[in-house]
Amino acid sequence: MSEQRNDVTIEHCLGQLEELYALQPERLSKQVRIEESLRRAISERWPSGTRLPSHRRLAERLGVARHTLARAVATLITEGLIVTGHGQGSWSARPPAPRPAVETMNAGDAQASDLLSQRAQRVLQGPGASLIQTGSFVPGIPDIAQFPMRKWRQLYTSATVPQNALLLSYSTGGYGPLKRAIRDFLKRWRHIHCDTEQIIITDGTHNGLGLCAMALADTGERVAMESPCYWGARNVFTAAGLEVEMLPWHPHRGHTFSPTPRPVRLAYLMGSHHYPLSVPTRTEEKRRLCDTLQAAYVIEDDYEFAQGDHEALLFNADSERHLLVGSFSKMMFPGLRLGYLVVPRGLAGAINRLRSELYREGRMVDQAVLAQFIFDGDLDTWCRRIQRDYLGRQQVVHDHLITHPRIQRISTPSRAISLCVEFSPGVNDVLLAQALRKEHLIVRPLSPVCARGDERTGLVLGVGLLSGETLQREAMRLRRCLDRLLR
Repeated sequence: MSEQRNDVTIEHCLGQLEELYALQPERLSKQVRIEESLRRAISERWPSGTRLPSHRRLAERLGVARHTLARAVATLITEGLIVTGHGQGSWSARPPAPRPAVETMNAGDAQASDLLSQRAQRVLQGPGASLIQTGSFVPGIPDIAQFPMRKWRQLYTSATVPQNALLLSYSTGGYGPLKRAIRDFLKRWRHIHCDTEQIIITDGTHNGLGLCAMALADTGERVAMESPCYWGARNVFTAAGLEVEMLPWHPHRGHTFSPTPRPVRLAYLMGSHHYPLSVPTRTEEKRRLCDTLQAAYVIEDDYEFAQGDHEALLFNADSERHLLVGSFSKMMFPGLRLGYLVVPRGLAGAINRLRSELYREGRMVDQAVLAQFIFDGDLDTWCRRIQRDYLGRQQVVHDHLITHPRIQRISTPSRAISLCVEFSPGVNDVLLAQALRKEHLIVRPLSPVCARGDERTGLVLGVGLLSGETLQREAMRLRRCLDRLLR
């Protein structure tokens, strides 16, 4: 009888794992699909101590080679999710459930709180980076599965030959050829005509914004941001000790100012495409904001863009108060962590030296590979191809959600990796996002990045990790979940 029960349990495990495996995007490797399926089964479905089926039965049921399965299991053993006894089998080890994020924010750890600065506490109390960076509709992640990694590896091989030992040194001022490649890329795609000396290589957008805050504002000075805002930029400015003022912005009404607007030191604006609303911006509205607030410096974040939308940029390379920040993470892959600042000519030398003193440049090999990738035309080819794909993917999601009665508006399909859904009044988007996460639909709520008095609620969705039949299936599943949760 015991053996019969064990067979039933193993068959049950096999069935659940097969179901989870079928939900994984087919563009992922079989090993990655197995790893993610096992993680979800162990963390969410199987009791701790569940005996796993043999490798042979698992491989047969999933239709994979045994060595592929063995590599996936080895990864989960390393993570502590599977324990094994030599010759005895393997068992699941469910991790302890973490405390809810809201509880952690409200109660916190008193001892740790005493050790942190007030600036650090303010940053940690607000919305931040998600611990989950993969899954259906996770925003902010481009299509890393289709990226031309073979060409990227070839460039790394050519860049790391012995005679290139200088690439292992500091990159004081940034790698010259990369600056020239970025200068030409900005000319082609953004119609920006700047000098190479105006370009500063950064370790991504956050690094560039932190450098702007350090170079251009003192503690306590004010920075104006739009509501809804990019949470990462708000955290950077908060950490720098700046006073953040958020001004509601509506695509068809412009900005809402206080009755007596005060001057600001910095104005932080999105480039030609607003994040998180995922709609085009308007130059005249940005100019009016900067003039009304008498901003000393204007930082424009070219978060996402397409060829031909440069007219929505306020940035002027000949201005003494305009700066442009950009990153390759959304264009290529997040782990690259390389970006750029375009700064006024009169500030270029001082900000470049400040960057060296504060952060010490390096990663010359990465910079050399990226420079060659741009020079060879591969970045242009990749951007044109993947942006066409993103437009089609957004159209699929848009068509599935547009008729939902609680959706007030949804961003028009674009060539970006994210789109935004706004709800009619009364929807708690934070609780909704938490409920969707339990269904393995990873989205960001809109309300936490809105100013007080800005009552908009919604969801920010990404399309970078979904395509083809998987996208169709997940978009239908998202619609069904919204129908049920918002009933």
